[in-house]
Amino acid sequence: MEPIRLSDSNLESIEASVRRLMEQSAEQARQLDHLAAAPDPSSPFPAFGMPGLPGMPPLPTAPPEPRPILELEGEEYENELDSLSDWVDDFLMPTYGAEVTTASPWCQQWQEHDDVVAWLHALWMAYQQHKDPEAGPSGPFVWHRDFLTHAMTTVRAPGGPLSACMTDPDRPAHRLLPGPKPSLRSARADSAEPEDDAAETLS
Repeated sequence: MEPIRLSDSNLESIEASVRRLMEQSAEQARQLDHLAAAPDPSSPFPAFGMPGLPGMPPLPTAPPEPRPILELEGEEYENELDSLSDWVDDFLMPTYGAEVTTASPWCQQWQEHDDVVAWLHALWMAYQQHKDPEAGPSGPFVWHRDFLTHAMTTVRAPGGPLSACMTDPDRPAHRLLPGPKPSLRSARADSAEPEDDAAETLS
């Protein structure tokens, strides 16, 4: 094949196009280098770097949503109950427990009372929220006023969930009070299920 000779005008056009492409490529490389560099601390917008590029901070991950402890299961429940027990035994009761009396009972096995666990866990979550700096200087006061007194009064009421437990610090006691029986509607539904199963078996 014989070489193809381009006219000077066509050759100049091709050379100009190649130069433009090289200039664009160099400009893109400069932009990438700038984006990959750490943000300038003197810049008024240092936090608007592009995440995922070298030198850029990773995107902040949102903390998991808090869940009521009775919605947890297995190891997740046990770990949360351990943390709650540490807070109750090391902080809450030594500080706000007062004396055990018939008017203010307590139970050294309170972890076996589901309703008490739920109340104290809710109180603990509120404590964590209101001691956070974002709650402001009045956060601890709000926790005392709106959460602590109400929760402790309910848990340790004379007729409350611990009323059959320890009422004298020298005589530990623990007893779970039976709850109400299921409603008549639920009882009727439960009694109807075996009949439905038997009918399905016969058919």
